[in-house]
Amino acid sequence: MLEDRATAASSPTVWPTAYPQGYAVVDVETTGLARDDRIISAAVYRLDGRGEVEDHWYTTVNPERDPGPVWIHGLTSEALEGAPLFGDVAEEFATRLEGRVLVAHNAVFDWQMIAREYARVRREAPVRQRLCTIALSKALELPLPNHKLASLAAHFGIVQQRAHHALDDARVLAEAFRPSLRAAAEGGVRLPLHECRPLTEWAEQPTARIGQQAGGHGGYRPGGWRPSRRRPACPYPNPGRYEEGKRLKQGMRIAFSGDTSIDRELLEDRAVEAGLHVATSLSRLTSLLVTNDPDSGTSKVVKALQYGTPVVDEAAFGQLLGDVEAASEG
Repeated sequence: MLEDRATAASSPTVWPTAYPQGYAVVDVETTGLARDDRIISAAVYRLDGRGEVEDHWYTTVNPERDPGPVWIHGLTSEALEGAPLFGDVAEEFATRLEGRVLVAHNAVFDWQMIAREYARVRREAPVRQRLCTIALSKALELPLPNHKLASLAAHFGIVQQRAHHALDDARVLAEAFRPSLRAAAEGGVRLPLHECRPLTEWAEQPTARIGQQAGGHGGYRPGGWRPSRRRPACPYPNPGRYEEGKRLKQGMRIAFSGDTSIDRELLEDRAVEAGLHVATSLSRLTSLLVTNDPDSGTSKVVKALQYGTPVVDEAAFGQLLGDVEAASEG
């Protein structure tokens, strides 16, 4: 595979005009994986339209809370105590992202963490498109044993020096993205670009700050500081699927997939307040799937297509929420 690329590289690559003119390869380390978790370090490699490195940037961030799994990222409470807050680096971060496609390994996670941090400081991240290197490796049909960054790096002969360190992970990804981008251009592969919708509304929830966690140390206590999102059971029976042109009815099962401009938990809260059942997965009983990206190929979107589940975007769902039909009595 590498030999094939070396041979192809000997002749000039014809770059598709539809390809972006610049990329921001990003990696963020976080306190965890939940919606209320925080960024503790971030790195950006800026690349030109052909994947060549222009510059790079790295910062730690004080999350004002327990740093989470220290044994993974290595950043203790003491190491983060004097780091800048996200609001202090938001402007510099934005200049690194402005006008570029955000590239990351499992890009939806990095994008959502970044979008939430900007929403907390009442700003919008200047990102309009993202590209996931996992999706790109699938499009290129790379013979990888799994979708880990280490496997992608090994495929291209790139040596990882500090796994789970944002700067080194971003470097490795940038080095792997360059030949991937070239291979896509030479093969006429359409890049898996997805729209990014900056958060326009965010609800913060209380969490333990650095130094306040149980025991007064920097250890990670799963569930010790995350707020519970367990919701009470919906009191209404499921009336079936949503029908286009009609109203939602209390008891309908609603599933969400992908980015939303309003924080997902706020949308879920509003759905529950309206008497709807928010489902974490999609089944044949799901009444409606809400997604802004029906072509994303997520498991929920694929199942919706298989089951014939109705699909609407966030804006349409917002309008439907304003007039939900009461459940039938008896």
